[in-house]
Amino acid sequence: MNEPITVTDEKKKRRKAIFSFLGSAVVALALTFLIKEPQFTDSQLYVLFLMFFAIGLWITEAIPPFAVSLFIIAYLVFTLGNPNLNSAPQKIDRYVNTFSSSIIWLLLGGFFMATAMTKTKLDQQLLRATLLLSGTKPRNILVAVMFTTMTASMLMSNTATAAMVVAAIMPLVTSIGKSGFSKALLLGVSIAATVGGMGTIIGTPPNAIAAGILENSGQKIDFLTWMKYGIPVAIALTAISCFVLLRIFVKKSAPVSFEFMNKQKTETTKEPTTQRRIVMVVIIITILFWLTTSVHGITVAAISAIPIVVLTLTGVLDNADIKKLPWDTLLLVAGGLSLGEALQSTGIMDHYANQLRTLSVSTTAFIFILCYATMIFSNIMSNSATATVLIPLGMAILIGFESQVAIAIGLATSTALFLPVSTPPNAIVYSTGLLEQKDFRIGGILIAILGPLLAVLWVLFLHR
Repeated sequence: MNEPITVTDEKKKRRKAIFSFLGSAVVALALTFLIKEPQFTDSQLYVLFLMFFAIGLWITEAIPPFAVSLFIIAYLVFTLGNPNLNSAPQKIDRYVNTFSSSIIWLLLGGFFMATAMTKTKLDQQLLRATLLLSGTKPRNILVAVMFTTMTASMLMSNTATAAMVVAAIMPLVTSIGKSGFSKALLLGVSIAATVGGMGTIIGTPPNAIAAGILENSGQKIDFLTWMKYGIPVAIALTAISCFVLLRIFVKKSAPVSFEFMNKQKTETTKEPTTQRRIVMVVIIITILFWLTTSVHGITVAAISAIPIVVLTLTGVLDNADIKKLPWDTLLLVAGGLSLGEALQSTGIMDHYANQLRTLSVSTTAFIFILCYATMIFSNIMSNSATATVLIPLGMAILIGFESQVAIAIGLATSTALFLPVSTPPNAIVYSTGLLEQKDFRIGGILIAILGPLLAVLWVLFLHR
């Protein structure tokens, strides 16, 4: 049973957050003065400090990630647009308009569909059907669960997907007990939920940030194009991980019983069939329109109105459901886009990119370095924060390869799985108490090595 949080614990937590906030500010200020150069403008100094400060806040988690993003936008408006603080004030609309970016609307449409699937228990019904089709052999069950999780993670957040699948399979895991098969199932869910997010722009926030930064630079990438990059890598990593988990954990296992699903079936059938059908139709139509943007010319932002309007008009989602949407993720993405825009528009990234270009490293090698650095940083800090900083840097360094850099780094952010806290799906499966920290090393090392490698090779292959 969890221990209740005492007043003293809460005070310690608040005190630690305050010290972390102030410490991040001091370190950011020191770094800014250490590496600044005489020719830097006021705007460049402000943005340089902001970048270090934001990274510190993301690493220490002194305040929630979405609050960091709101701070970024407010800071940029206050410092870059204020003639009393800036000798050459800028127009600040570009830093505020990220809230209306087409990427934000694309994510919002995905959130509506994911919430509707969860509310109508359509996700559970699909998972249950998958388990029934897989049969009772452990090997087939693991394959079915991992690929279902991977597919669901392309439409839902990896956190929601992992939580949904773990909740659905926990009766099975409990009936099996602490065994190799139960470990394989839980590790498989965390891996598939994380790498599955590579598949679409709405699969994970870094994808949206990468697409948004490209859009701000004048290079739009549509829903279908991103899938061409992300889905093959996601499938390959899921398949390889599944094979490794089978070899290590599921060598010889007896068939399992699906009696636990009787209760789930009863609960699922209580949900209105009409609403479930509405959700299914909306998802199919929306995705079809997203995939055929090049044919009909309707923007992805406009297409996102389909789930937003239909699901609320038909009563599938009500006011209470809308309030529960992950609005903090939208704020996180908007803030990331604002920081990326500031790093580019003030010339900070161009300045350091010019210095890095003098290194005698090939373009391909540089992309590999950036992607493996992305994987490492994503293990210890927010993958959205990592994408926000490294994508503009990579684009500034490798002129003419902006699209390859942004997409490859976006995909590489989904390869951090080494620690229980590296990604929310890891934390969710770890919370079951059936895994030890060392169990994550298998998938963590595998994906850390192969993930960036496959992502870069596939992106470069499509751009050959």
